[in-house]
Amino acid sequence: MKPKLLLRIAAVLILIHAVLHTIGFSSWKTDPDPARHQVIQLMNGQKLPFMGTSRNMGEYYDGFGYASSIALILICLLLWFTSGELLSNTSLAKKVILILSFGLLLWGVDELIYFFPFAATISLIASVCSFSALLRLNKQRT
Repeated sequence: MKPKLLLRIAAVLILIHAVLHTIGFSSWKTDPDPARHQVIQLMNGQKLPFMGTSRNMGEYYDGFGYASSIALILICLLLWFTSGELLSNTSLAKKVILILSFGLLLWGVDELIYFFPFAATISLIASVCSFSALLRLNKQRT
């Protein structure tokens, strides 16, 4: 496979990840399980002062969720746009691909440790696609 196609596959995987992540975390407050609902109520209760503001843990959880969705969309766009610039600015493209590949690898490991295998698998496959694109790009230039 050509590097451009591999990067576009990685971009689409991360876009799917972003959409599913946003859908999944945006409905966390409506979980019908009684034990989880009790935790949700506690997370959305008491506000705590922190660095000039007062928020509860639920608001922090929402903020981290939105920040993750934004980061995933940014990664998707960087992969897509970089795939279109492989020939015009190869040196910069290689640097961006290397950074994104390691970032996706770390993101996948984090998801494997703290979240669940499905999310981790998407990130890790995107990382493999990106690393493969980088290797193939290096072979094309030598």
